[in-house]
Amino acid sequence: MKHFTDLIADALPEVEELFPWDLEEKLEQQSDLILLDVREPSEFDTLHIEGSMNVPRGVLESACDWDYDETEPELAGGREREIIVICRSGNRSVLAAQTMQRMGFKNVTSLKTGIRGWNDFEQPLYNAKGNQVDIDDADEILASKVRDDQRRPEA
Repeated sequence: MKHFTDLIADALPEVEELFPWDLEEKLEQQSDLILLDVREPSEFDTLHIEGSMNVPRGVLESACDWDYDETEPELAGGREREIIVICRSGNRSVLAAQTMQRMGFKNVTSLKTGIRGWNDFEQPLYNAKGNQVDIDDADEILASKVRDDQRRPEA
């Protein structure tokens, strides 16, 4: 049986990653990047990188293809464009980037360390109203909230 971390480890050799400081540099140099945030809408509304689009991982495949209710035309037509996939910590984005590569996307990269790393690098994050979120508030929002009942039982 494979666990979540095993799936990430299996995908990593296939997926290119970049660090937040590399993304900052790309954003300064390129305007044609697609920033694809694959977190859930509530996560995205709370904190996101300005200019990113939100497509939850649960509808990623249909959002990346034509003729579905979830189709995002910019994605479906962007198989040749550079796409940076973003999540909270850089795990879901690796799996999403791998899926997109398998669907024929040519230039997909995962943001290593995700939104957490972006915030740690002291880059701006915004909420659904377009207001910049304080770095310390973002730290609190991004902190792990694993409950005791979600922890692996002791053997």
